[in-house]
Amino acid sequence: MEVRFDRAAPAEPWGTEAVSDHLLDITDAGQVAAAVASAVATHGRPDILVNIAGIIGRPAPSHEATEEEFDDIFGVNVKGVWQVTKHVVPHMIEARQGSIINFSSIYGLTGGKTVPLYHATKGAVRLLSKADAAAYGEYGIRVNSLHPGSMNTTMSRSAAERSPLGRDEYYRRLFGSNPLPRQGEPGEIAYGVLYLASDESSFTTGAELVIDGGFTAI
Repeated sequence: MEVRFDRAAPAEPWGTEAVSDHLLDITDAGQVAAAVASAVATHGRPDILVNIAGIIGRPAPSHEATEEEFDDIFGVNVKGVWQVTKHVVPHMIEARQGSIINFSSIYGLTGGKTVPLYHATKGAVRLLSKADAAAYGEYGIRVNSLHPGSMNTTMSRSAAERSPLGRDEYYRRLFGSNPLPRQGEPGEIAYGVLYLASDESSFTTGAELVIDGGFTAI
């Protein structure tokens, strides 16, 4: 059973009862606590948590970013991950097992001048994952971060359209010189999630799974 937390309903029904939607703002502690409690009451304890919610924010160097922009991006990308984890982990501790996959980014591993606040949030997710791996390993809970490169997603397309470089130059610089010079597809990330969620990765925790076409290799 998959329980999906999001701020908006899907554009079309899933077509299966195996997916349950809960609409909420993950920056709101009360909403997160209530949603997790409802999901557990309805579907039982969670075995796997995938923290994927994120925003990229406005392209701007640090001195031009606003306090509101800082609070917004850290609220979703860092506080949201922490809050959902906070309320799910006790159920995993009770079961003495679980797998948590936190979406970071290649921007959590490298620097860059376009979206510094995004880099900062994804770096925070990377280290929170390692800290939680250390804290919860004794309970049989594994925590890993996943680091996608440029992917063919709505968020990526939005970032390209808003880039001061222009769409084509943005993409050229982002992956044009990669060993695999193309964008990744969502399914290629899904297989990484599947690996980290499954028993195939039973000895893997505190790790960084990078799926980026070689971006961080050069």
